[in-house]
Amino acid sequence: MIRSMCQLFETIKIVGGEPQNLVLHDERMNRSRLKLLGMKDILKLSDFIAVPDNAKEGIVRCRITYGRSFVSAEFSSYSPANILTLKLVEAGTLVYDHKYLDRSRLNALIDKNAADDILIIRNGCITDASYANIVFSDDRRQVTSDTPLLCGTMRELLLRNGVIKEERITVDDLHRFTHFKLINAMLGFDAPWLPLKNLISNVV
Repeated sequence: MIRSMCQLFETIKIVGGEPQNLVLHDERMNRSRLKLLGMKDILKLSDFIAVPDNAKEGIVRCRITYGRSFVSAEFSSYSPANILTLKLVEAGTLVYDHKYLDRSRLNALIDKNAADDILIIRNGCITDASYANIVFSDDRRQVTSDTPLLCGTMRELLLRNGVIKEERITVDDLHRFTHFKLINAMLGFDAPWLPLKNLISNVV
């Protein structure tokens, strides 16, 4: 929903006190502010991230909330969720093309009794899990869908560096792959590869 007071956020990975991949986070933040709010000024996250002393060791999550201007920066400890299985679900009318603070419609699709997370399908095409983009492997190449719900910053970094390629991936294409992994700003590309059988593919 486009509204003058909509709030968005960026999740920044802090490693040893150093924020990661800020250029791509800046790009996405300013694209969203321009498209949704008409804001043409350029914000830089580095102006708002002051890493506290207790967040300068190990891996820490920083959540920046913003709208027309910077709202807040929150730091928290990080441990990756143990996501092993994904249930394919239809997107319906869901739109999540900007990183909205309000994720209620996205979260409503998740059924923890069916799988650890969901893999969202739109018009027969693969999009994303609820909190991450997805990469598939056939043991020769690594590809991601060209129809994501949200263009993640790690996804963009891997595409620009030639680590992954994007292509149209439909539900009917899934059998061509052997493994998948989830990627986002916090996981990076270090998340484990999971066997394709861990996709529960009877779409609901």
